[in-house]
Amino acid sequence: MAQSSSFETVIVDRTDGVVTLTLNRPEKKNAANDQMWSDLKTVFEDVARRDDDRVLVITGAGGAFCSGADLSSPNALAENGLARMRRIGSTALALHRLSKPTIAKVGGVAAGAGCNLALGCDLVVASDDARFSEIFAKRGLSLDFGGSWLLPRLVGLHKAKELAFFADVISAQEAERLGIVNRVVPAAELDGFVDDWARRLAAGPPMALSMTKTMLNNSFMVSMDQALEDEARSQNVNFGTKDFQEAIAAFLQKREPRFEGH
Repeated sequence: MAQSSSFETVIVDRTDGVVTLTLNRPEKKNAANDQMWSDLKTVFEDVARRDDDRVLVITGAGGAFCSGADLSSPNALAENGLARMRRIGSTALALHRLSKPTIAKVGGVAAGAGCNLALGCDLVVASDDARFSEIFAKRGLSLDFGGSWLLPRLVGLHKAKELAFFADVISAQEAERLGIVNRVVPAAELDGFVDDWARRLAAGPPMALSMTKTMLNNSFMVSMDQALEDEARSQNVNFGTKDFQEAIAAFLQKREPRFEGH
């Protein structure tokens, strides 16, 4: 059953476990002002709390994903910069901490913090006319919204420095080659492709996917010993779930499992 709710800067739609979050400032190519950062954090935390929300898709209205922070916003530079940037950082952290699968559906431009909003998702699907840029240096700024953490893990340290230092705009195809983007599809097929992935993830085992996501996110910060211990503990939890019993029954009965998250 579909549900829709509007905030000042974003639209949230819920259908069969799939939450679609649409950045909705098309007149600004969905540039994020302070209200949008607040709205995004609220949605991320709400999705984290709701058992029926299985997967989050983030996209933009009007043919753009997100052109970055709105530096023309009246409050963009008017208040204590450190306090404001910490609030923006808390939004990036809320996305990172979200234990459910996330997909960035990118059409048009994804620049600056908008680029890192996409890269902060678990999966990135782009239209063939999408473009990406760590634009910060061209604005006299350094990386933010998690870019300094995300980029080296995705593309390696030297390539991350190249993308950040030169702030070039790269095509969706180049982003895919670098490992920033999972898939590039024709613009006309973007919605259908992401809908398929989102439905498949929503039908997956919530607890198992959550633990897998957490372990992969932690993988660069733990030893092999710790990773194996984390795997053992997670698997021990999975063995005790009804979803595991359902998966075995479905396998034996040659049907698709119906996971409920417990």
